[in-house]
Amino acid sequence: MITPALDVPTVSRGVRIGYGVGSFCTATYNAVPGLLLLYYMTNFLAVPAWLAGLVVAAPKVWDLLINPLVGRWSDRTTSRLGPRRPWLLAGACTLPVAFFLVFAGPPLTGVPAALYVGGCFMAAATAYALFEVPYKAMPAEMTSDYHERTSLLQWRMVFIGAATVISGILAPAIVNSQGDDGTLGSYRLMAVTIAAVLLASMLGSFFGTARAPMTGAPEPDGGRLRDQIAAARGNSAFMWLLALSCAQMMAVSMMLAAAPYFAAYVLGDPKATSTLFAALVGPMLLTMPVWVRLAKRFDKRGAMILAALMFGVGTVAALATPAIGAWYAHVMLLLVGMGYAGVQLLQFSMLADVIAVDAEETGKRRAGVFTGLWTAVESGVASFGALVFGGILSLGGFLESEPSRPVEQPDSALTAVLVGQAAVPALIIFLSVLMTLKYRLRPADAPPPAASA
Repeated sequence: MITPALDVPTVSRGVRIGYGVGSFCTATYNAVPGLLLLYYMTNFLAVPAWLAGLVVAAPKVWDLLINPLVGRWSDRTTSRLGPRRPWLLAGACTLPVAFFLVFAGPPLTGVPAALYVGGCFMAAATAYALFEVPYKAMPAEMTSDYHERTSLLQWRMVFIGAATVISGILAPAIVNSQGDDGTLGSYRLMAVTIAAVLLASMLGSFFGTARAPMTGAPEPDGGRLRDQIAAARGNSAFMWLLALSCAQMMAVSMMLAAAPYFAAYVLGDPKATSTLFAALVGPMLLTMPVWVRLAKRFDKRGAMILAALMFGVGTVAALATPAIGAWYAHVMLLLVGMGYAGVQLLQFSMLADVIAVDAEETGKRRAGVFTGLWTAVESGVASFGALVFGGILSLGGFLESEPSRPVEQPDSALTAVLVGQAAVPALIIFLSVLMTLKYRLRPADAPPPAASA
């Protein structure tokens, strides 16, 4: 059980902003491939939908190994930069290059193109792990205050919202700048631009966290990796939190992968991808203070249930889009976005609580192991969402194509797009609500100290 701290240092505004700016990397890296990669392969590289989905998912199997290893390495790192920041710098030096290569558009189609994209995406996933795993471990070591973690992570989520809006609008806008569906050249231009955004955000976080406190950070755990992973698996609060997070991420990743198809084939306007995306993530910029207050009023678990219900109701309601119109789809995605904002904030705040309680109970620094497992499983599930959506498209008879040879899709393919965009994600989100009821780390287990952020 965690006990109230007598003298809890408040994380300065400068450090909060410095930490939060790293979320431009998190949001951009997750949003752009999730939004465009499947469509890029099926419609520009003539990769069959099932194979394109497999390419998006396959490199994430590697995450199951590399992410826990990176977490363990960062737990054991001793340097004048601290245990986490050297890894942030390593990610900044490698991810932008690998990301560009994913969308470089070599003169390949079909299976060779799928192999090329898959190899580059695996390299990008490795580089992303170097940054993201230590980055997620930092909040639990910055403060021991139960509610200050939510306040600290509010800044992270604001930056995620801003970055997701920018990348989700900017990337499709660049792609569509040379025609409604884009060209290989426009995809390359998009890749260069987004790579620059990734580099700036990662370096900004590295320098911005130079004075981040390491409140109560215990000694590294000297045990074997498999023993540490077994200990994390034995933490029931962590496992239930991971399960509900995976369900929510699965739904989000399916909706992201489906968005270009939904815009092109249900709304009849490929450029609507940008406005749909803005409707989904825009509420992050406006609703974070509300979710912080709701978390204090109803506790984090109660606020999580409310957020997931809003997400699920809006997703189900979007099924009526063909009968009502594009404006209705945007309104429903605004409702989904408000729920999504709460879900994202509370996931990471609750994860920081679990890590802090584990550190106090065991006296060991295992934040990297927890976040390594979390990131590996979460990213695998996210890519699995694209794989599932690709399978739904294949079952619906979706036809792959190239820009020079457009095809007319059968009605069954259009139905498959709607099912993958709304029906299946809604079922998954409602399942996450049931999982949330099993989460048991409450303020009684971690009473907040008198000081607050």
